[in-house]
Amino acid sequence: MVAYDELGSLVPIKRTLQAIDGQNRGNKDSEEPSNKRVRPLGRVTSLANFISPVRNGAVRRFGQTIQSISFRGDGNGGKTPGVPQKPCSKAAAPTPPKRRNSTLWSETLDVHQKGTFSTKEIKRQEAIFELTRGEQDLIEDLQLARKAYHDPMLKLSIMSEEELTHIFGDLDAYIPLHEDLLAQLARATGPDGTVGQIGQIVVSWLPGLNAYRDYCSNQVAAKALLDQKKQDRRVQDFLQRCLESPFSRKLDLWSFLDIPRSRLFKYPLLLKEILKHTAPEHPDTPHLELAITIIQGVLSDINMKKGESESQYYIDKLEYLDDRQRDPRIDQCKSLLCHGELRNKSGTKLHVFLFTELLVMTRSVTRNEHHCFQVYRQPIPLQDLVLEDLQDGDVKMGGSFRGAFSNSDKAKNIFRVRFHDPSQGQSHTLQVNDVFHKQQWLNCLRSAISVHHPAAVTTPASSPEADENCPLTPAGATSASSSLCGDETPSPTSTSPSSRSSSSSSSPLSSPSPKHKTKKDKRSLCALGKRKETMV
Repeated sequence: MVAYDELGSLVPIKRTLQAIDGQNRGNKDSEEPSNKRVRPLGRVTSLANFISPVRNGAVRRFGQTIQSISFRGDGNGGKTPGVPQKPCSKAAAPTPPKRRNSTLWSETLDVHQKGTFSTKEIKRQEAIFELTRGEQDLIEDLQLARKAYHDPMLKLSIMSEEELTHIFGDLDAYIPLHEDLLAQLARATGPDGTVGQIGQIVVSWLPGLNAYRDYCSNQVAAKALLDQKKQDRRVQDFLQRCLESPFSRKLDLWSFLDIPRSRLFKYPLLLKEILKHTAPEHPDTPHLELAITIIQGVLSDINMKKGESESQYYIDKLEYLDDRQRDPRIDQCKSLLCHGELRNKSGTKLHVFLFTELLVMTRSVTRNEHHCFQVYRQPIPLQDLVLEDLQDGDVKMGGSFRGAFSNSDKAKNIFRVRFHDPSQGQSHTLQVNDVFHKQQWLNCLRSAISVHHPAAVTTPASSPEADENCPLTPAGATSASSSLCGDETPSPTSTSPSSRSSSSSSSPLSSPSPKHKTKKDKRSLCALGKRKETMV
């Protein structure tokens, strides 16, 4: 290592350190023995402090550079401080994550080729190219999940083969399916890089995606098992090392396992984009329209199967404290409309499940290292459910000693659910994290209630400060139309202040709906299950 002297010439750093040492203790060779205690040289933190200020820019830059180089001081006390110490080695920078190729189809053409295509045709080929590139990426991710995660964990006995099969499913079985589509698209690609007709290819290929039904249905249980296994230090350490490796692209294992499901829901968007840039007279147009219908049917079946599996998974996780909580209608629930963690008026965290027949409030507990949901109070059948949209500040939430004596804990994003007949059970004032999730809950609850009571919607708050542990007096209900679960905004007639004040004297809810639902009601429940949103 070298340094600059005042004239800008290079001198060894050893000589520089010796000169520094000479100023404090003199030359070691000429030093006479003495019993006088000598104060050791202090720690040298930077050579830049000993370089005389000059106007040479190169020296200034060098001084700025070596300021980051530090040396260790005399740790033994017997070593001569004039001997230069090796600088601390700088930690190697982490390897940047691997990036996907984001080349566009038009970027693969030269200038002369690009001029031969119309703007509409270029956009059509771009959409087809995106479909092709997405299939290549999916195949790579499926192979990576097997080679980088599944096989090493099996070989190192980090997880058993049964556990890995439960988490990974049959990922290998889906690779040939996507390779087949790639091969057909490659054969349909002309010498100029364009794909003439793609409609017939996707029409014949899309029904094969039904193979994902079992994989998607198992995802809830697979995710739960993976989260449980992460408590094992060996599993956690292995997954963390993979996450820090370049091949992971900063994605965790579950992101790779969830890629096939997210890919399924991209197919309708990709096909619609191709159709958008396809001329009406093009031979592909009718086939693409048929393909969109096919993939929507496939996704509907997968969604229904996944909903049934998810619903049954959580039903099996319910733990009852009293046999009276076991409502026989729970076994009739075929879909979970939404669920998530909310807080009640006392500040207790509740995991709330909205099934097609019941609203169930639970507390998350662990029994013998197994996670389950302890049913809290009495489940409310949707045919007896009354929903009240409360305004911010209408209710003061508990949960702290200070809050009991102050007015600063006025709650926001709250609503109340209760039985139509107060004698059947208690009311529950629930708080959501933000306005967006509150609106999702309200929309899902309104839609579910409307299946059982087509004319029933949110009622006005009958008693803002009513305690949820005390029965409420009967309250009226408005008769405005309810919002669907997928709506982003509430129905003006059900949430506006004017409608609340004008409908406070409306008639109570109708009697429970008949046992046999019409086909229209069943289709509405099915559609609601497809649009369900999971709030966490």
